[in-house]
Amino acid sequence: MKYYDYIITGAGAAGLMLAYRLANDSFFDQKSILILDSIERIADDKTWSFWEDGQGEWDNLVSKSWNSVVFANSLSKLKIPLDSYRYKMIHSKDFYQEVWSVIRSKSNIKFLKQKIVKLVSNNKYVEVHTHKSKFRSSKVFNSIPNFENYTKQNKYPVLKQHFVGWFVKSDSCCFDSSAATFMDFDIPQEGNTRFMYILPFTNNEALVEYTLFSKKLLAYSSYESAIKAYLGQKGITNYKILRKEQGVIPMTSYPFSTHNESNILNIGTNGGWTKSSTGYTFNNCSKKTRDLISYIKRNSDLSKFEKKSRFYFYDMLFLDVLTTKNHLGSELFSQLFNRVDIKTIFRFLDDSSSLIEDIKIITSFPKKIFLKALIKRLFSL
Repeated sequence: MKYYDYIITGAGAAGLMLAYRLANDSFFDQKSILILDSIERIADDKTWSFWEDGQGEWDNLVSKSWNSVVFANSLSKLKIPLDSYRYKMIHSKDFYQEVWSVIRSKSNIKFLKQKIVKLVSNNKYVEVHTHKSKFRSSKVFNSIPNFENYTKQNKYPVLKQHFVGWFVKSDSCCFDSSAATFMDFDIPQEGNTRFMYILPFTNNEALVEYTLFSKKLLAYSSYESAIKAYLGQKGITNYKILRKEQGVIPMTSYPFSTHNESNILNIGTNGGWTKSSTGYTFNNCSKKTRDLISYIKRNSDLSKFEKKSRFYFYDMLFLDVLTTKNHLGSELFSQLFNRVDIKTIFRFLDDSSSLIEDIKIITSFPKKIFLKALIKRLFSL
């Protein structure tokens, strides 16, 4: 049975970011590293977007950034300047090309296209079983999701962020390329939290995405009908669909870290690295993998890597409300964006706001609804 110092199971964004950081740090040059996944991701099959204050690590991969964002509902439309912040977008193919080029330059890192079957651990090592082979390692970083962990429980709220997006090119100049539309709630809500998300690349080309925060998925045709109706509502009728994207992201405060062991760390969405109240993952993965590199240089017990903060409880409370009162999403987000400045919102969602800023955020929401949710949650812990 072949032994590796580190095995990364799953070569998505989190797994590849970790491998990229290991490859870029000479501390790990003498460590044998194996990456396992059933597929090798190189396609332009998704986009990742995130906000950032000033310049960032991945700026060379950013294909478009915006210095303003738009928030809208049926009553108003806000165009909000971001000051020193930028909202940035990366195409997956550019990310894959960058990280794979660095990973492949290291002779101590190997990638095998094999499907993970199971992990078997004891106090000394972990066995990774694939459909072809068995491998052994002292540390495994696992991003292969186990959906049953959070879907087959009812103690913690679970929603899905699900969406379909069209990359469209119009015959006319119909988009404001200086501003990304975070949320446009000026569409039928139908008892859920539903909004349009728009990333304009030029004045006539954009990603237009129909997004829901809800428990159940829709028929694929329903997403596309909503996009078509929205474009028609905006007077955009002559356009080409260049390509499409879709996705489902779990939004849950389920404590994924309880499944970590001294020799196994769950990473990415499988490790709870998706921001549960928003579904944003890329920037959080970037921060977590950077912290993880520092951690494994000094520590051996992976079960102690994750630490809960007050923001975990904030997210859980917000999801409690959004899960039980899914129809209030438009109202809740409208109050937030209308009452709190965008930089405070960004810091709060980045888990880096001060207590005073936290209070500003919390008091922007309906007090009675959240007080009831708080009392109910306290009695369930």
